[in-house]
Amino acid sequence: DFDLYRLSEEHEMLRETVRSLAEAKIAPFAAEVDEQGRFPQEALDALVGADLHAVHVPEVYEGAGADALATVIVIEEVARVCASSSLIPAVNKLGSLPVILSGSEELKKRYLGPLARGEAMFSYCLSEPDAGSDAAGMKTRAVRDGDHFVVDGVKRWITNAGVSEYYTVMAVTDPERRSRGISAFVVEKSDEGVSFGAPERKLGIKGSPTREVYFDHVRIPADRMIGAEGTGFATAMKTLDHTRITIAAQALGIAQGALDYAKGYVRERRQFGKAIAEFQGVQFMLADMAMKLEAARQLTYAAAARSERGDGDLTFFGAAAKCCASDAAMEITTDAVQLLGGYGYTRDYPLERMMRDAKITQIYEGTNQVQRIVMARNLP
Repeated sequence: DFDLYRLSEEHEMLRETVRSLAEAKIAPFAAEVDEQGRFPQEALDALVGADLHAVHVPEVYEGAGADALATVIVIEEVARVCASSSLIPAVNKLGSLPVILSGSEELKKRYLGPLARGEAMFSYCLSEPDAGSDAAGMKTRAVRDGDHFVVDGVKRWITNAGVSEYYTVMAVTDPERRSRGISAFVVEKSDEGVSFGAPERKLGIKGSPTREVYFDHVRIPADRMIGAEGTGFATAMKTLDHTRITIAAQALGIAQGALDYAKGYVRERRQFGKAIAEFQGVQFMLADMAMKLEAARQLTYAAAARSERGDGDLTFFGAAAKCCASDAAMEITTDAVQLLGGYGYTRDYPLERMMRDAKITQIYEGTNQVQRIVMARNLP
């Protein structure tokens, strides 16, 4: 009867459901998706079929209405078998959350319904070639022309670009006001003047396409602005407070998958006449891996609860969860590769993929160096 640090029965049931689906319909394709660098269509089909592709969308807009912790669990369990596939629910939330947080009722009805039904995916366009950590230094412009805006510029590192139908785009509407002169818009893939660069050749998450998005005199109706003019950067930062927790969830899943595989391996692998799991040095490694993972998980779940409630200390907790979980994932996957020795270094086993996939969680949605700045500025 003391549920303070225990997940609800509904959350645990959700985990079982997603894990079963992920192991049956996503895991079998994970290695091939990575090897071929192709989009995990099987995962998208499975997630849409189970209504797990965008669980965060409120019920009023035809969504599942899942809370922030449930969304974390979905991403975590998918990432446990395939990090690339976990970016489907994660980026659908990232791309659409600005609309949920700041969009007009008309925008919500127009774009959240198709997302919830699995008819479209949603991406997020903030970074540019010369505006990464310094996102306020962006150069993409949106110039008013009657009841339209004309968008020109380039966005870089856009996850699922080319696959997604909808894009939340941050653009400068008043160059004199720096961050307060940035506005947010919904741009559609089919809008004239929208095009995409070649997929980036990446270390990991190879199944999730990352491309530049080009806007060449893209003319969009003014009612596609998200919130008031000049509020786009504030919306972008508020969005990241919530969605950094989904990157923490992805990191947890990758780390859990690596730990699970390593545990099974060391129990079977025999050297010097006994299973290597019986050697104290190996036991110490496993204990440290599990300890780091569980500490990161508790912080991430606490951050998810704050996201759901909208607590005042969310900025700190979101940054802390993302930073802690991604650092832990990098350490745990590296140790997991070590436990398999030479086998861990080969593509015949999944751990080298998990180690490569873990790295990006320390970089995107704000590098962990930036997360430490955010934490320092928002100490509770």
